[in-house]
Amino acid sequence: MNNSLGRANVLAHPTAINIISQSLATENIKTKIQVLEILGGVCLVPGGHKKVLDAMVHYQKYASERTRFQRLINDLDRSTGKYREEVHLKTAIMSFINAVIKYGAGEENLEFRMHLRYEFLMLGLQPVIDKMRELENATLDRHLNFFEMVRNEDERALGKRFETIHIDAKSANSMFDIIKKKIAHSSAYPSFLSILQHLLLLPKSGRSIHHWSLIDQLIQQIVLQHDDGGNPDIAPLDINFKDVIEKVTNQDRIQSQMEKEKEQACDELRSELTRKDREMESKEQARISFPIEISTLEEAMSALHDMQEKSEKQRAELDDAKAQNEQLQASMNSFRELIQNGKIDKDSMSEAEELLKKMASATIPTTSGTSSGGSMSGGAPPPPPPPPPGMPGAPPPPPPMMGGGGPPPPPPPGMMGPAKQRKNLPKPSNPLKSFNWSKIADMQLQGTLWMDIDETKTIKLLDFADFDKNFSAYQKKGSDESDDGYGSFKQQKPKELSVIDGRRSQNCNILLSKLKLTNEEICKAVLTMDTAESIPKDMIEQLLKYLPTPEEATLLNEHQGEVSNMARADRFMYDLSRIAHYHQRLNCLYYKKKFQERMSDAKPKVEAVLKACREIQTSQKLKKLLEIVLVLGNYMNKGARGNAAGFRISSLNKIIDTKSSVSRNVTMLHYLLEMVERKFPDVFKLDEEVSSVPAAARVNLGELEKELGVLRVGLKELETELNYQRNRTSTDKGDKFVSVMGDFKTVSSISFNKLSDLLDEAKQRYNKVCKLFGEDPDKVSLEQFFQIFDIFIHSFGEAKMDNINFRKKKEEEEKRARMEADRLARDKLRKQSRKAKAGKNGEGEFDDLVSALRNGEVFGDDMVKMNLKKGRKISQQNNRKNGDDRERMGRVVTAQPGRTVAM
Repeated sequence: MNNSLGRANVLAHPTAINIISQSLATENIKTKIQVLEILGGVCLVPGGHKKVLDAMVHYQKYASERTRFQRLINDLDRSTGKYREEVHLKTAIMSFINAVIKYGAGEENLEFRMHLRYEFLMLGLQPVIDKMRELENATLDRHLNFFEMVRNEDERALGKRFETIHIDAKSANSMFDIIKKKIAHSSAYPSFLSILQHLLLLPKSGRSIHHWSLIDQLIQQIVLQHDDGGNPDIAPLDINFKDVIEKVTNQDRIQSQMEKEKEQACDELRSELTRKDREMESKEQARISFPIEISTLEEAMSALHDMQEKSEKQRAELDDAKAQNEQLQASMNSFRELIQNGKIDKDSMSEAEELLKKMASATIPTTSGTSSGGSMSGGAPPPPPPPPPGMPGAPPPPPPMMGGGGPPPPPPPGMMGPAKQRKNLPKPSNPLKSFNWSKIADMQLQGTLWMDIDETKTIKLLDFADFDKNFSAYQKKGSDESDDGYGSFKQQKPKELSVIDGRRSQNCNILLSKLKLTNEEICKAVLTMDTAESIPKDMIEQLLKYLPTPEEATLLNEHQGEVSNMARADRFMYDLSRIAHYHQRLNCLYYKKKFQERMSDAKPKVEAVLKACREIQTSQKLKKLLEIVLVLGNYMNKGARGNAAGFRISSLNKIIDTKSSVSRNVTMLHYLLEMVERKFPDVFKLDEEVSSVPAAARVNLGELEKELGVLRVGLKELETELNYQRNRTSTDKGDKFVSVMGDFKTVSSISFNKLSDLLDEAKQRYNKVCKLFGEDPDKVSLEQFFQIFDIFIHSFGEAKMDNINFRKKKEEEEKRARMEADRLARDKLRKQSRKAKAGKNGEGEFDDLVSALRNGEVFGDDMVKMNLKKGRKISQQNNRKNGDDRERMGRVVTAQPGRTVAM
């Protein structure tokens, strides 16, 4: 084996490697180590890898092992008690495992590496590896690390195929979910489902294990077999799956062609059907449109006919009215003749004439009244008066008018119609619940149906006693077994009077149950301004929502004689309404309890602004940094844009937007910090000198002034209420409002005035600082001003960390480059020494190969590549993270016209 001629003869011999593998059955550790080193070396020789796998299958049959690698895993897990021999044996086994997995077909074939690795892991290799870490041997650890690195790399590559990071090959559920997700919406899913269905139907006899083994071997062979039918591993079945797949593919192709032809024929039929449908639609549309036009014409003719009929009807009514008028005129003429003849006196004649004129005016209809079909409430006009005495007869009464008369005219503008008379209702036997309705004013009743409604009969029919029983303000308590369904009351049951709205009353009861205080205790707390701290401030805030309104207080006072029967919420509101200015009292009490909290919220904000103004105004490091930026800016913008005496502070955040032409990951800020660290080390600690800026950047001056405005208004209301309480002639028993709130106002006024003065000072100092940096305080708000510095300081710190990471990365790359150069030098020397030893027949080559395999040098190139890959991935992740952090900072626009700052 140690020269090319002998090695070729051994590899050409059909059983030489098989016979060597039989020596694995020996108990001699050294012999076993030599056998493993030979087999591992053969794996590295062209054409030897397949021979070694065949030899392991031969050893499985020879030693009656369950699997071909079972002996190796057993020896790895076994302890001999001799550290040196044990380490050498375990190192030889691991070097053999790495050579089997990584070389031969495994150099380029991911599926083959995963196939063999799964075989070793199924035998329990992983826990054995964890156990071998405890031996702490450098050579053995090198082999273990190589196994883990190749495994991790392969698992990442496999995960990319399924668009995931990691596949748990030990979990059947995980692998099933991944496969299902991959083919769930593909044409392969029915086949996958069929496989699962038929696996359920496998026989349960004692030979079922062989069925599963056969399926396992078939799938392995399908995965590993080359396109030419060759197998890198042992093929249990002499089947060329490529031929089988080609037959299946041909059948699929034929079926696909047939389906395509059918689809094409269907498309043609579909297009023909669509064309026919369009023709039918056009014909149907033409057929439908003709009747529509006819129908429209018929409707128009019908409307015209109706108008003609209405016109003729009105003309006939007018003719009738004219005829009646002529009759009346004739009657009047006859009356005149009778008077002239002396048969009727003039007084009777004037009365009759006046009556006839009224009847004549009533019988002449107006066009609008007739067309609208309106009628007078009286119906037909009254008959003419009876003939005077002595008259031979009277003209016949006029016929009733067809449309009747029009409605009576409305009252003139500015005058109201007659008010509707109210009906007397009986007095309730007990207080009733209120009905929340909206009344119509009397002035709006005219012309409505309410004027025609007469309640007299309804009042007589209603049973008001039953109504009193069902809608009494008294609430029924408890249950009554003899209840007849209408809520009948028993005299012995206690009653509750409730006049407050039901939902409001219910919510008030819930609040009182949470408060866990009696009405007397609550009223006492209100009178004493809760000096005992019995009511939390959040409960007072809720109580303010359920104070009695003036209407509720009036309604409750009407029933003050029935206080003992009031419901809980009603009694609470009644007791509270007995306290003078109860609403103002509770407001003052809530203000007192919230005052310190509001002051604690506002004061740190004001102090942060003051401190930040002081830091920025007095910072020499910031001033020096601005000086450096001014110099660099003038240097970069030499010409029209340069020669600046100063710049807007918003320009600070544009420094990070200026990218280096050498590296896109390096900005002007990175360069500035690197230069400042070397030449101006004090300026490098700028972020420590302006530590209050981030807190000031979060302060909204408008909101802060609004908070102080709320406190100021509360103090004024408190002062007003104090004046009222002091001027009262009599006070309630236990009332401590004046004493408690007087002291509170004195202390709170001092605290508030102090905070207000502090805010004025902060605004004045901000105006000075803003002008100091050349900005206009009317255009740049306090929040925007400090946000500019906050963003710059944040970027300043980020760039610091970036420079540290860049430096570490550079050092690591230089270190790796040195290691790579050293490795190349060693490899060159080793190759030169091998050539010197080999001679013309290549003697000693196999020994060198076995030696390199033993100490792991044979895997050196692969390990260096993986380390470089790993280093690149880590640096890319760091760069991506840094880039994301910088992007996350965003942009903010200042109030200056035409100027923006980075955020």
